[in-house]
Amino acid sequence: MSPEILTESFKSMSDGLYRVAYYILESEADAEDAVQDLFIKLWNSRDQLDTVLNFKAYCTTLIRNLCIDKIRKEQKVQSMEPGPDIAESRRVDEDFDASEKLERVLAAIERLPARQRDVMKMYVLEEMSYDEIEKRTGMSNLTLRVLLSNARKSLRSQI
Repeated sequence: MSPEILTESFKSMSDGLYRVAYYILESEADAEDAVQDLFIKLWNSRDQLDTVLNFKAYCTTLIRNLCIDKIRKEQKVQSMEPGPDIAESRRVDEDFDASEKLERVLAAIERLPARQRDVMKMYVLEEMSYDEIEKRTGMSNLTLRVLLSNARKSLRSQI
């Protein structure tokens, strides 16, 4: 189809196509965008339009499909955005998971050998430095580091 014939045919149908788009989309701006998108689509495929038997029906079907695609795209974007209920449930789930993990870690610490457990509790739970633990237990700094290292390895394997 020649560019002139396409432009003339489209102009004569554009008001009707706009009404179809507006009926589906219920928005003036979206309906205008849909009509423009249809013209661009027709323009890009103008060489294949000679085989179309009923150009008006073809354009009406295309505008309807473009509008439906636009609605589906908007619904998909909206469904991907977490609403307040989803965000709240995620936070509750995360809090529950965190407390569950903490319970497992504390249980695993209790299963450690006594020296490793005591050093781990002082270092992690009481947030004591190596020097403070050394003063309290009388163990050397190197011994404390080895005990903590072994305790961490044991915890990783348990958890």
